[in-house]
Amino acid sequence: MKNDKKSTKQQDIINMFDDIAPTYDKANRLLSLGIDVSWRKEACKEAFLALESRHVDIADVACGTGDMLVHWQESANLHNIEINSIAGFDPSSGMLEVAKKKIPSMKSSLYIASATNLPLKDNSVDIVSIAYGLRNVVDRKEALKEFYRVLKPNGVVVILEFTSQKKFNLLTYPMHLYTKYALPIIGGLISKNFKAYKYLPDSIDSFITKEGLSEELLASGLESVFVKSYSGISALVIAKKI
Repeated sequence: MKNDKKSTKQQDIINMFDDIAPTYDKANRLLSLGIDVSWRKEACKEAFLALESRHVDIADVACGTGDMLVHWQESANLHNIEINSIAGFDPSSGMLEVAKKKIPSMKSSLYIASATNLPLKDNSVDIVSIAYGLRNVVDRKEALKEFYRVLKPNGVVVILEFTSQKKFNLLTYPMHLYTKYALPIIGGLISKNFKAYKYLPDSIDSFITKEGLSEELLASGLESVFVKSYSGISALVIAKKI
């Protein structure tokens, strides 16, 4: 019964993203004011530094409309890294349809797949990334085990996520208010799906802290080597397979 509830909840989330996919990029750029772009770029740069390899295979999980796939390719060119293979995985067909239009060259490398069941061989990729998608995975611990499985020895998992906060200050509290109250209204107006954009801030509140995430990663055999907070609401965690 418990697994049935998890499956139903996960499918509801997938259906929600299918519904908002056509307006997702527009809403995301407006709501984030584009600030997430610099966070994604730093995530790529720090991952390459942690990996210490010039030739990489990359799997971007919960790839959505493909933003992170674009950043991986641009960052690799900037840092003289050769990408042997790169693929995006997402359970939402609606989001992947947008990604196919945005990056036509990636059409054959985009797959409908969940974070807990990736169509990849054991020890097959150097980098697993998931940007703002982990809190939408109902069985998070199973996903982390799956990341461990597909990573090569010394490979890295790169997680960008809106994490829960233990406490707020004068700098972080305004961002918290914006996310909790303004985001649902603006996102709802753009997408015509107010329920979806009410879910997003709620999912942040119910998510774990970056410290808790590092603990879960370690329990899955992945040791955090880089942790950084952004604007008091977003965090970058890079962990290496040990």
